[in-house]
Amino acid sequence: MENELINRRMIQWFPGHMTKTLRQMEKEIRNVDCVLQLLDARIPLSSLNPEIERITASKPHLYLLNKADLADPALTKQWIAYFKSAGAGCMEISSKQQGSRGAVKGMIEKELSELLARRASKGMAGARIRVMVVGIPNVGKSTFINSFAGSVRAKAADKPGVTRGKQWITVDNYDLMDMPGVLWKKFDSLETATNLAFIGSIKDDILDIEELAMGLLSQIRQVYPERLQERYKLNEQDLTLDAYELLQAIGRKRGMLISGGEVNTERAAIMLVDEFRASKWGRITLEKPPMREAESQEDEAEELQ
Repeated sequence: MENELINRRMIQWFPGHMTKTLRQMEKEIRNVDCVLQLLDARIPLSSLNPEIERITASKPHLYLLNKADLADPALTKQWIAYFKSAGAGCMEISSKQQGSRGAVKGMIEKELSELLARRASKGMAGARIRVMVVGIPNVGKSTFINSFAGSVRAKAADKPGVTRGKQWITVDNYDLMDMPGVLWKKFDSLETATNLAFIGSIKDDILDIEELAMGLLSQIRQVYPERLQERYKLNEQDLTLDAYELLQAIGRKRGMLISGGEVNTERAAIMLVDEFRASKWGRITLEKPPMREAESQEDEAEELQ
C-alpha cells in the first residue's frame, strides 16, 4: 500500500478531552464488573486501542465486532476465531439493527458466571451488572447502547467525537457506562492511522481528502480490485495507473469535470471516501487476522517436513 500518500504531515489527533477520558477510565475501572470494547469489523486490529487494553487489563474483557454488515463475512468469522483463540469473548454485531441484545447479554453473563455465582451464594442474585462500554471514535458505541436499551438513551451521530463525557445508562439489571471514543497519543504505524482515517475515526477536517482517497484506492485495488472495476466501470489497464491517475480516471467516468476538461479531483475524492464508508463498494474488510505464534510455528514445521 502506498502509505506515503496518506497525510504526509503524519496523522495525530489527540484533543484534550481524550486525555480526560483515559483518566476517567483509570478511575472508574474499579467500579465495573467487565469491559465491552467495540471494534470496527472492517479494521479490528487498527481499532483495538492499546491504551484501553492497558487500562482495562484487570477486568473481564469482551469484544464486539461492530458494523459487521459492512465487513467481509468470511474475514469476520476469522477475526472472531482469532479473539476466541486468545480466550476472549467475541461476537459480531450491527448496532443499527435490533436483535443482538440477548446474545450480548448471554456473552456477558457467561464471562461473569463465577462472579454471578458468588453473588447468588451471598444472597445478591439480581444485583446490577456494571459494564464499561469503550472504543475508538465513530465505532458506534452510542448507537449500540441505544439498541441495547431499546430507546434513545445516548447521543449518537455518524461522526467522531459526539460523546464527550461518561454517561451511565440503566437497562434492566445492567448499568452501562458509555465512555467517549478515544484514540491513542501516538500511532505505531502509519497503516493504523490510515485505516482509522478511512472509516472516519479521525476527523476529516484535519486530513487531505485527495491523499486519503488515493491511499484508499491503492489498498482496495490490491485486495478487492473487482469491486473498483464494477463500481466505476474501470478496465484492467486503469488499475495499473498510479493512485492520482486512477483518481482522475474515476472522476472522469463520473463526469466530475471543470473548465478545460480537467477532473475535479477533490470532488472525486470526497465521493470515493463517502461511497466506501457507505459500503457502496460492497462488504470490505481491510485487515486479516495475524497468525498467532503457535500457528506460525506449525507452518514452519510443515515447511521443514
